[in-house]
Amino acid sequence: MTPSARLAAAIEVFADIDARRRPAADALKDWGLSHRFAGSGDRAAIAGLVYDALRRRASSAHLMGESTPRAILLGMLKRERGLDADAIARLADGARYAPPPLTEGERARLTVADMAGAPPQVLGDYPEWLDPYLERVFGAERAEEGAALASRAPLDLRVNTLKVSRDEAARSLADLAPEPTRWSPHGLRIKLKAEAKSPAVHAEFAYLKGFVEIQDEGSQLAALLAGAKPGEQVVDLCAGGGGKTLALAAAMENKGQLYATDDDKRRLAPIHARLERAGVRNVQVRTPKSIGSELADLAGRIDLVLIDAPCTGIGTWRRNPDAKWRVRPGALEVRMKEQVATLERAVTLVRSGGRIAYVTCSLLDEENGAQVRAFLGRQPDFSVEKPAEVANALGERAYLFRRAVLMSDEGLLMTPRRTDTDGFFVSILKRSA
Repeated sequence: MTPSARLAAAIEVFADIDARRRPAADALKDWGLSHRFAGSGDRAAIAGLVYDALRRRASSAHLMGESTPRAILLGMLKRERGLDADAIARLADGARYAPPPLTEGERARLTVADMAGAPPQVLGDYPEWLDPYLERVFGAERAEEGAALASRAPLDLRVNTLKVSRDEAARSLADLAPEPTRWSPHGLRIKLKAEAKSPAVHAEFAYLKGFVEIQDEGSQLAALLAGAKPGEQVVDLCAGGGGKTLALAAAMENKGQLYATDDDKRRLAPIHARLERAGVRNVQVRTPKSIGSELADLAGRIDLVLIDAPCTGIGTWRRNPDAKWRVRPGALEVRMKEQVATLERAVTLVRSGGRIAYVTCSLLDEENGAQVRAFLGRQPDFSVEKPAEVANALGERAYLFRRAVLMSDEGLLMTPRRTDTDGFFVSILKRSA
């Protein structure tokens, strides 16, 4: 397919997403099934255009003065890809399989329009209803934080230290040119260009042998900051597919006992194969028959409970750009109730002197600091470990990390703008001895 045909296809897919209010991945899959002539490179390029348009949806529409799929794709080419009006006109020239030629109005907008005077939610490319929530956290910097959330995420890997060192893993992945991550001592980063296909990491020798797992650096750091130690009794209460479970097991050096569970047993399905591949031996997967029943025998015995809490997922928008346009205010209320219930479950498990690591991939105070403050009001025998001291888990990187993150009395907040990771909040809650 020509670049022009790819652009026309991206406009078609974007229109399908809008008309049917469906996830981008579903729309792209359906397009691929009905256009089997398109090769893998074509599909990757079309997906890149669609996801970039979703990332810059608000600002692209503002630039073009309208919010049609065509306008958003054309605006994105200038806003995100840096193309000028002439370059865009060569793509939209009306030739076979290409989009229709630019109108005089479109060319004028692409030539002279800019973002001057745009409101924060447009500059930051996030839904308008979220603006007051983000203002409470970031103030005048919320547009910059939102814009960073709209950038494309790199591909991060966590090295499985139960099997290899980071240098050994990097050598086995030399064809992908990985670089050490800035903060995580166990991370490797593969940078991707706008139209690049994501490498087939799952087919790499290093992945098949359990040397690496795909995991954002922020998620790696959240697991490290939880502070699991060899020999401890640990529960991963919202384990899902097991990403943080594997990181905790490595931190524990396969010593002690780690219990992994999740309210939705379907989310646990991938964990068994991942544990085997990683060589993890200290994990028990507890599949729930009813909520709470699978951990009843552990009440009051646990050193550390990790809560990777259900949340709005705002911190992951770099990887899920369509999610931000589908999230609604009602979802925040639902997630907050789930967070309260999960924290109360954790309390029953923690021994005297034990800890709860409360983690979200949200940037909203309602899901982060406010939840911690409310928890402390309900549970006076818990206190917050000082976030500056929690950061000491990163060793020599701790000083610069403390300067980068947004710290509060309740915890620390990573964001793409501040730490070049997904957005994560971490609070360590300790029970009095």
